Amino acid sequence: MTARIIDGKALADAVRLDVARRVQELKQQGIVPGLAVVLVGEDPASQVYVRNKAAACEKAGLYSRVIRLDADITEAALLDQVDQLNQDDRVHGILVQLPLPRHMDAAKVIEAIDARKDVDGFHVSNAGLLMTGQPLFRPCTPYGIMKMLESEEVSLWGAEAVIVGASNIVGKPMAMLMLAKGATVTLCNSKTRDLGAQTRRADVLVVATGKPGIVTGDMIKPGAVVIDVGINRTEQGKLVGDVDYPSAREVAGAITPVPGGVGPMTIAMLLVNTLEAAERSVVATPVA
Repeated sequence: MTARIIDGKALADAVRLDVARRVQELKQQGIVPGLAVVLVGEDPASQVYVRNKAAACEKAGLYSRVIRLDADITEAALLDQVDQLNQDDRVHGILVQLPLPRHMDAAKVIEAIDARKDVDGFHVSNAGLLMTGQPLFRPCTPYGIMKMLESEEVSLWGAEAVIVGASNIVGKPMAMLMLAKGATVTLCNSKTRDLGAQTRRADVLVVATGKPGIVTGDMIKPGAVVIDVGINRTEQGKLVGDVDYPSAREVAGAITPVPGGVGPMTIAMLLVNTLEAAERSVVATPVA
């Protein structure tokens, strides 16, 4: 068996086209969806992510603002910048690029973002809404994965879903979204005993650990759908995922590549979240 490849880039292109169409509709009402990205410091990976996000916004017709701050800026000054963006009507979405310098409390900074502009979906109130099945924003990576499964016509109703990695960014919200679709979800972490015994039960396997090759082909149920969230660079400079792609592809029924899988969908769903925030800002005119 050789798994079919889930092309995240092609799906992301389709999502972006739909976003561009809806942006034009909003512009006819005098509203331009706006995203502000705050980058603190000179982290190379963060610089690339921010550049890609800004380019995606501009291509889809959104207003994009990148605010670059020195790594030694005080937490108070960063919080003041976030507050200014909260008050700015041109900005419908605010994203503070993580990680932040060590002298800053990331949770405190995220909580300072207006929950109605929290397009990452990390604010505690948005996490709570997701937990109770009433999401305002879905975190972009899990949201993108759900769209990928939908595009592949993967039914989660009654399926065994196993998630490797229990972060607030991917693992936990991924579990909530899958539960909402009727899956039986197992959430694994670094303390999980016999990881392979868990992953081999999965009809749908999502791996998000930041550890290259942590899941190999012999840990995958034949025919399973495998979603690899990891992006790791080897000593040779090659990008690889958290799943050992060559061995996994011989067992899985479908698999996402790295690069070209989950990554493009994450940025596409950021555009969707920003667009939806702008759409919610439209106040309907009462009919006389």
